[in-house]
Amino acid sequence: MSPTITTSSEANGNVSAATARAAASAAASAEAAGPQPVTMAKALNTALADAMHADSSVLVFGEDVGMLGGVFRITDGLTATFGEQRCFDTPLAESGIVGMAVGMAINGMRPVIEMQFDAFAYPAFEQIVSHVAKMHNRTKGAVKLPMVIRIPYGGGIGGVEHHCDSSESYYAHTAGLKVYTPATVADGYRMLREAIDSDDPVVFMEPKKMYWTKDSVDLGELRRLHTEGTTAGRTSEGRAAVARPGTDATLIAYGPSVPTALAAAEAAALEGRSLEVIDVRTIVPFDDDTVCASVRKTGRAVVIAEAHGFASVSSEIVARVQERCFHYLAAPIRRVTGFDVPYPAPKLEKYYLPGVDRILDAVDDLQWEN
Repeated sequence: MSPTITTSSEANGNVSAATARAAASAAASAEAAGPQPVTMAKALNTALADAMHADSSVLVFGEDVGMLGGVFRITDGLTATFGEQRCFDTPLAESGIVGMAVGMAINGMRPVIEMQFDAFAYPAFEQIVSHVAKMHNRTKGAVKLPMVIRIPYGGGIGGVEHHCDSSESYYAHTAGLKVYTPATVADGYRMLREAIDSDDPVVFMEPKKMYWTKDSVDLGELRRLHTEGTTAGRTSEGRAAVARPGTDATLIAYGPSVPTALAAAEAAALEGRSLEVIDVRTIVPFDDDTVCASVRKTGRAVVIAEAHGFASVSSEIVARVQERCFHYLAAPIRRVTGFDVPYPAPKLEKYYLPGVDRILDAVDDLQWEN
């Protein structure tokens, strides 16, 4: 028998249906005034709430995501609005969280689970690789797993061991998983809505250092575009973005490295050098067309990522670009990544993470004629 999940919070008495509708209406009205300063955290929280309002099969669970609202407050207010049967806390058991989500997804629900911190997800890795990624193929397409695994990842917050890591390569290497990582506030909303709508499992990597970054965003317009299903509202999966146009070289980055790449491009412009910045957005599926079009135009490329360089997403990007753009390259492709050591202590983090100076040094090494 399929488990029964209530579709609104009046069923468990936490909040009335009228209150839930009023809260949703108030949020929509507040966002109808046009672009407003919005944090990444707010965009993700709004995306979760909108998805839960739109589809009663969407539910959220994980460690401390309920009354606390999550360590980074991404799920703040969801339990109060939707009730404890649709946003609830779990024991500290990541493997159990993922396993329960698999069962729910098989039975017609769309679970969105939070791993709390990147390195906390490793106890669930066997479930993700052996079951989440393979169920669709194992059943010859008969069983879909429409589930999202949210993972705050990367550095920049001075976290201690197990609280900062860059684990995207593990998931990108696992066939059967989609891997998203937004780098802008608008993409935080747009890509999370797309991930929840997907019938395939999505590992949603959230750059934790960007949770409190702000941008001017019209959440009401993003909601409208998504609801209408227009091309403008659904452009993230498998489509990279040109974050900054340029002509001299291409900086290829994703997630938390995109702001660093943009800062490097800004610094290079002061020296008279035009750098194009490509935001990969979805690591899997990967947009070869946009990335390679930029490299063919500029003839030079630097790939930037916080993760270790060895056997990484950055090395895969280099290989794909080299295979497709070899005759256009004026210099070997360079990489600026985290060093191949365990994630350092907070005081050493600034030396480990890619920075503007390291990026500009790599650009200078691209065999310029003069």
